Amino acid sequence: MSSPSDEAGSPYERLARLGLELPQVPEPIGNFTTHVQEGQLVYLSGQGPTHADGRLHAGKVGADVSVTEAYQHAQLTGLNLIAVLHAALGDLSRVRRIVKVLGMVNAAPDFCDHPAVINGCSDLFLAVFGEAGRHARSAVGFGSLPRQITVEIEAVIAVS
Repeated sequence: MSSPSDEAGSPYERLARLGLELPQVPEPIGNFTTHVQEGQLVYLSGQGPTHADGRLHAGKVGADVSVTEAYQHAQLTGLNLIAVLHAALGDLSRVRRIVKVLGMVNAAPDFCDHPAVINGCSDLFLAVFGEAGRHARSAVGFGSLPRQITVEIEAVIAVS
């Protein structure tokens, strides 16, 4: 993904340059909310690789899903997280910093390239928010995820 992080413009203009539109916020699949704001921090609940029409990507990364495919799934998940953030804040320009990302990969037992998968989300955050998108991160493997999705990602965001 080419990164316009050094180019001027709002997060919305950067999304447009990337050819991306914010989807509707996916509905939670359990008894929780999509986000919680506490002071200057917004905690985003885990999102998955769900398309606007409800299709999702499922499978085991390292078995029936390649790293390249899973990277794209993490990018889609990042776009869903940005949509939640837009709904929570009303204006993505309020983002001061992406503080922390936790990326979970539905991985085959011998899979070990979790960081390369979650880079799909991290690269998107850098492209959309510039240096404010650079964050601390964990990328870990799980034996399963809800609905067998390939990735689930949550984030903590500092806002003004």
